Amino acid sequence: MKPLKPSFVDCTAYRGRLLYGRPGSHYPHRKYTRPSFAPKPAIDIKHIRQAPGLYSQNCIDRNYVAHKDAPWKIKELHEEWLALQLNARGLRERNNKLRKQLANASGSLDEDVVKVAQAENRDAIIKEAKQLKTELSGIEETEARLQEEIQSLAEDLPNLSSTHTPVGTVPDVVGYINNHPEPVPSESDRVWRSHVHIGAELGIMDFSGAAQTSGWGWYFLLKEGAMLEQALVQYALAVARKRSWKQVAPPSLVYSHIASACGFQPRDQNGEQQIYAIEQAEKDKAKPSLVLAGTAEIPLAGMKAGQTLEDSELPLKTVGVSRCYRAEAGARGVDTKGLYRVHEFTKVEMFAWVLPENAGEDYFTSSGGSTSEAVFEEMLSIQTEILESLGLHCRILEMPTTDLGASATRKRDIEAFFPSRREQDDGWGEVTSTSMCTDYQSRRLHTRVRLEKAGRKLDFPYTLNGTALAVPRVLAAILENHWDERDYSVAIPEVLRPFMGGLEKIQGHKQGTGSY
Repeated sequence: MKPLKPSFVDCTAYRGRLLYGRPGSHYPHRKYTRPSFAPKPAIDIKHIRQAPGLYSQNCIDRNYVAHKDAPWKIKELHEEWLALQLNARGLRERNNKLRKQLANASGSLDEDVVKVAQAENRDAIIKEAKQLKTELSGIEETEARLQEEIQSLAEDLPNLSSTHTPVGTVPDVVGYINNHPEPVPSESDRVWRSHVHIGAELGIMDFSGAAQTSGWGWYFLLKEGAMLEQALVQYALAVARKRSWKQVAPPSLVYSHIASACGFQPRDQNGEQQIYAIEQAEKDKAKPSLVLAGTAEIPLAGMKAGQTLEDSELPLKTVGVSRCYRAEAGARGVDTKGLYRVHEFTKVEMFAWVLPENAGEDYFTSSGGSTSEAVFEEMLSIQTEILESLGLHCRILEMPTTDLGASATRKRDIEAFFPSRREQDDGWGEVTSTSMCTDYQSRRLHTRVRLEKAGRKLDFPYTLNGTALAVPRVLAAILENHWDERDYSVAIPEVLRPFMGGLEKIQGHKQGTGSY
């Protein structure tokens, strides 16, 4: 795999074009205050200064247009900071000379020297020294402000996109899982139903009750529906544990600064709500703000914030089950019916720390292939195994730049076929996602690794995350793809039956044949 932090010369080929222009003055601001105990981000600002065009074009490619001028602003602010440093150096040298003059004048017993250091001259020196101190204090305040602004601008930039990532809005289809259940719709007489209709027929979902309880975008799973959720979770965990992934039970509430460090912002560039912020009581207003985690990736990444890992611990592969909360701002429509887009759901998430790519070949040879690429492929193979065994037809996509979150350098999604979505995207709908994040998160969370073979040098590990299983969408896909119109039933995939007491199908009743 090619290095993800090339030189400035390599950067031009890395994206093929640079953007040169004057920096603007408007940038989105954070909605929270970072507490003193928060991990201190360690962004590679030098690389941004060396290749501002690369980072600017990367913002455009990834639809972070509001930040496209930030790299140039960083370069400009750094030059301003250097000028202040040069000015301050001259003032400090002059201040040191004055201190020596005062020391000689007050500490010498030589009568001639004492005569030179007359009271008037001493007062003049002291006056000039005070003036220099005031000037230096002002310069230091300006330097601190510039550094803070540079840091803030750098932290908000998205990760650089990998060379595998298509530029633009169109993903590359790189593979399929299982055969399409209806490759030629016109030649099939199979009856397809939406999971919303199926759920009602089987009595395993309740959207109207949830609307009364919590509002639109919430749901109840009932009877076999609730059992199916737990079966999916346990099966996904079993597959991950079989591959030596360590199970973790993460919290659902996280600090805002942890979510931000992972690449999640409470609000997007248009001010729309993306994740839920917790309203704090008046007595807690001074405390750090909290948000509901949109994915277990956030608390799992934060679990090692401010810590130093040993290289022998990597790759450190974890899998966690959590409830996930998404505000999911947007217009209602086909995309938001039923279980496809909801505000709360259960998800099994994989998260890993691996050695940085610059650790050296000897590290990866001895560790048996703990590179980002190897763990990335392992995550994809786990997802493939799960979806294939559930009998779902899927396609695997290399996602384009505009679809990458802030932290990802590369992302692959797997979309399943949903018969109810045939009028939209030919029935395809995302069910899993896998992302490589290089050192984007570890730098912002100040998670480091000690490299023994490099003289105990401290570096930043790379992180990866991937969906093992997101319950609502997979459950919906199972209902729609395994529905049998003849007897109003849904066949339960064989791999899930041991977790459902051996139940082979969820049986409904045709109208007029009995109550349900």
